[in-house]
Amino acid sequence: MFIQTEATPNPATLKFLPGRDVLVGEPRDFRTAEAADMSPLAASLFGISGVTGVFLGSDFISVTKDETNWPHIKPAILGVIMDHFLSGKPVISEGADAFDDLSAGEEFFEEEDKEMVEVIKELLATRVRPAVAMDGGDIIFRGYKEGTVFLHMQGACSGCPSSTATLKSGIENLLRHFVPGVESVQQV
Repeated sequence: MFIQTEATPNPATLKFLPGRDVLVGEPRDFRTAEAADMSPLAASLFGISGVTGVFLGSDFISVTKDETNWPHIKPAILGVIMDHFLSGKPVISEGADAFDDLSAGEEFFEEEDKEMVEVIKELLATRVRPAVAMDGGDIIFRGYKEGTVFLHMQGACSGCPSSTATLKSGIENLLRHFVPGVESVQQV
């Protein structure tokens, strides 16, 4: 098994590409070892000293580290990923609620804004999420209120130095252009 790695805009996060499907359905973002208990792969990665976050995408794994240098932990991460896929274990344990962290942040918006919210979600799904997935992350719609769109950044996007520029220069401009009424975008 050959696992490729790619740098992300976030220097604390590396993207690992095992050359196979990682997760079917919505991506998963684990920020603590306790939250990772539902995923044998994420739990094993958190067992490596220095790992502070694991994001599972459709065909990649983004791993975030503390101040530890990549050359010290990258071989261990590669070993865990390889061992996991060769073992045949599931990425998410059977019976685990696959959308546990998504339901924790319920969406909010006024009923009269429902059509606008659908357009916002469609733009995010077709134009934004594929681009940020290429950088090892994801952006989730959380709400809309009084001209402001609230988004949650995950994976490499969470804590990335360029995330503010991505939100303001990229996503905010896109939404303002296509959706009258959108004035700003904020991270939650």
